[in-house]
Amino acid sequence: MTAPRIPAPARPPTPTLRPTRLGALFLLLVVLTLIGCVNYSLSLGYGLTFLLGGVWVISAAQALRTVRGVRVGPPVPESAPALAGQPLSFRVPLGREGHSAAPGGALRLRVRARQGEQTHTLSVAALASHPDGGLTLTLLDPRRGALNLEGWRLSGLDPLGLWSADLPLTAETGPGELRLWVAPAPEAQAPAPPTLFAAGHAETGRRAAGQDDLAGLRPYQAGDAPRLVSWRHAARTGALLTREYDAPAGQAPALDWAATTGLQGPEARLSRLCAWVLAARAQGDAFSFSLPGTALAAAAGEAQVAAALGALAAFGTPPAVPAPPPARRSLFSPTSRETLPAGPLRFSLLALAVALLPGVLRQPVWLTALLAAGLGYAALRAGQNQGAAPRGTRRLPALPAAALALVAVLGALGLNAAYGTLLGQDAGTALLGLLIVLKAAETHTRRDARLLSLLGLFLTSTHFFHDQGPLTALHALLATAALLAALGGWTLEDGEDHAADDAPAPTTGLRRAGQLMLLAAPLAALLFALFPRPDGPLWQLPIQQGAQTGLADSISAGEFSNLAQSREVAFRADFTGTVPAPEERYWRGPVYELYDGLRWTQLRAFFNPTPVQVFGPTRSYSVTLEPSGKPWLLALDVPVTQPRGTYFTSAFQAAAYPPPTRRTRYTFTQQAARLGLNEDERRLNLNLQLPPGQNPRAVALAQEWRSLAPAQRVQAGLDVFRSGFSYSLTPPTLPEQNRIDAFLYSSRVGFCEHFASAFTFLMRAAGVPARIVGGYQGGEINPDGGYLTVRQQDAHAWAEVWLAGQGWVRVDPTAVVAPARIRADLGTALTQPQATAARPPGTLARALLRVDALQNSWNTWVAGYDGTQQRTLLARLGVQGVGSAPYLLALAALAGLALLPGLLLARRAARPRDPLARSLHDLGARLGLPQHPGETPTAYAARAGAQFPGLAAELRAVAAEYNRLRYGRAGADPAGVRALRARVRQVRRPR
Repeated sequence: MTAPRIPAPARPPTPTLRPTRLGALFLLLVVLTLIGCVNYSLSLGYGLTFLLGGVWVISAAQALRTVRGVRVGPPVPESAPALAGQPLSFRVPLGREGHSAAPGGALRLRVRARQGEQTHTLSVAALASHPDGGLTLTLLDPRRGALNLEGWRLSGLDPLGLWSADLPLTAETGPGELRLWVAPAPEAQAPAPPTLFAAGHAETGRRAAGQDDLAGLRPYQAGDAPRLVSWRHAARTGALLTREYDAPAGQAPALDWAATTGLQGPEARLSRLCAWVLAARAQGDAFSFSLPGTALAAAAGEAQVAAALGALAAFGTPPAVPAPPPARRSLFSPTSRETLPAGPLRFSLLALAVALLPGVLRQPVWLTALLAAGLGYAALRAGQNQGAAPRGTRRLPALPAAALALVAVLGALGLNAAYGTLLGQDAGTALLGLLIVLKAAETHTRRDARLLSLLGLFLTSTHFFHDQGPLTALHALLATAALLAALGGWTLEDGEDHAADDAPAPTTGLRRAGQLMLLAAPLAALLFALFPRPDGPLWQLPIQQGAQTGLADSISAGEFSNLAQSREVAFRADFTGTVPAPEERYWRGPVYELYDGLRWTQLRAFFNPTPVQVFGPTRSYSVTLEPSGKPWLLALDVPVTQPRGTYFTSAFQAAAYPPPTRRTRYTFTQQAARLGLNEDERRLNLNLQLPPGQNPRAVALAQEWRSLAPAQRVQAGLDVFRSGFSYSLTPPTLPEQNRIDAFLYSSRVGFCEHFASAFTFLMRAAGVPARIVGGYQGGEINPDGGYLTVRQQDAHAWAEVWLAGQGWVRVDPTAVVAPARIRADLGTALTQPQATAARPPGTLARALLRVDALQNSWNTWVAGYDGTQQRTLLARLGVQGVGSAPYLLALAALAGLALLPGLLLARRAARPRDPLARSLHDLGARLGLPQHPGETPTAYAARAGAQFPGLAAELRAVAAEYNRLRYGRAGADPAGVRALRARVRQVRRPR
């Protein structure tokens, strides 16, 4: 005969997943940073935003994992009896079946305590990684009457508190609805009862139950005192029996409603009766009890006390309790303050300091000192939140709201004085850091502490306005991990009863934050590559740039020599084919056509562009331009393609408006060309103008060439510089008047702008239209990357002359004075002006070139990743474009694959570290029948054997082997453990 099959337990309900208020704010933070990244093309900002978005998604799975498998038992009152005005606590047992909680997550139990028209919400939470078998709910100030516990809800929180997986508890899955009775508050120092009940009186015909004479044994009833149980009979028969006693006459008090007639009001009378009942309970006396409509014969024991207190609780209509007045909210301070643990608060301040760190390199010193003082003061006060201050020291006071507001106003005025505005990227981020530190100084609640982490994450994203290099990315990762770890220390809510308020240690929090970020990394990488990237901003809001090195709007003697002192990178250029020779690397920038005797400036008048005659092979290259705050782009003569968002001026100058404020990559196609063959006569006349009365000697020299052909005049001008001139970064100062004459006939020492300015002046005086072109010349080939690095020290100025039939022709007088400047580099030109090649780089220079190659790869594929590169990537993948059906399908499929590791980890069941316990765990997993909490291996084998009769003998053998290894004298030897695990692997669940 087959044993009956035990029905499987009812399937638990599915939790409802929802973001918490903190989770909604976290999502809002992600959306705001994404909008900023889209508008300002912050490539690294995309990465951080998608990483935080991935953390938000993975946290949802961890919240579900926290509540999976949790079973809730019926509540057990811990404070009996329940009295009005005294805290009422009851224990709610918890158990978990076959699943592990998310490390660092929390379980929250909520229930509505309804009394008449008033409803209180009770909440308790415990860290799920530290289960203690149950949670204790406490109602601080219950009032007399019926107390209904309803609307039970168990919630699982992820380690950061972003998501809540809510599980409603009904009568089948948890406590359901429960009614308790709250007795009136006992009267303090109540007098003794006025009357006594006489045993054997004619009205009763029996004696009262007491403690003096043994009357016999009766079956045990719930509530009987353990000291009255006859344990000798229980050991012999296995049944619980309670001893009964008689009381002599005159020993049982009569607790009668009529005995309280001298008191005012029913509540006072009930309070005295309650005091009498509790006094009799404490003495163990029998008593009789009477209320209007209720009469209890004389008896002793917990059942008699419970009946009397229940009658007192249910008597009449409890008085209404007025609702407390609403709390006044302050604009600067929270509605309530709590004592925050010092450890998590200090770690939050430390994480915020890490997020603020890059600002030290660019903000005023006084602001850095102010921020450090604010964080330090908050950290010192955090240490005084717990316990009394040491003797002899004064407790630091909280900063008043007026003082914080004053510091904010003074700080804003100081930043406005330092930057000239509060809207630029430097001033704006500095002001944001100041306001966040002031918020940290007045942090009093867990809500404030969580807000600090969110503000710190937003502040971290603003650093990408200033730089998107690898070091900035590394700092962003470290700051994000620290801020997420700090956020995990405040998972529980303000004012919540904390059953296990042991926030994780900083190392534990950092490890959990790192795990979350690793799980979110695949999704972040996918969205970084495939999320649509627009080519232009959503709105035009120019960001103020600080002073940056670059070509000026006008030039005078000394402008380019100052640039030559800087080794900052101006741009990098990648060529698809061979890199052009040094004498071909003229990177065209601004064109200077107006001269007032001191400065050369650009022409603002409009001229129709003239056609360009191109010839010869094409050359394609990409320029990664560092931000300079200037609209012009740097390109070789002459680009024949126009990148998106750029234009060419009538002076054949590539430009972009608004000027790029970030590192930007442009792709050009270059071809040899003749410029301005049909140039406007008005422009040619403009390029012949000279200030009257200036430089008479130079004018006289040039006028001697007017009889020559224009090309010969150019050669005559170059011949002037072939001897007697020297190339130097520190030429003597030239006078404001007749400075060309002073240069040609006196100093004869200069830099490129001296030679270009003098040559252009001579050409105009000789009747040849001429102008100065600014830009860069040369560049250093990086052997590791095969690209050119052009630095600010490569800034150069040369001349252009207009010749009939040829158009504008480039003429560089510097190449006549110092050929090494064109064929080699600046350093070689200063020491060996006639050299034809640059010196080979040394060991340090080669190492720096390798570092620069890594920087260039980073700029190209990470910091400079844009919509053009994205479209190229999609084309290689065979996807038509952003928004197409194949694109959406591929994005959804890849997003699912990216989330798969995190989801699988979140659903993974726990495997105990102990090898023996792990064997039983694996056995339950193979059978699909997990071991219950507290269930012994023998009991589990019996239960599983009843479920699967064909495996009963094998399961009993596994349990016996487990008990031998666990409790035997030989202990758990490694060979025995391996044999047990092999035996478990042989168990197969019947189909």
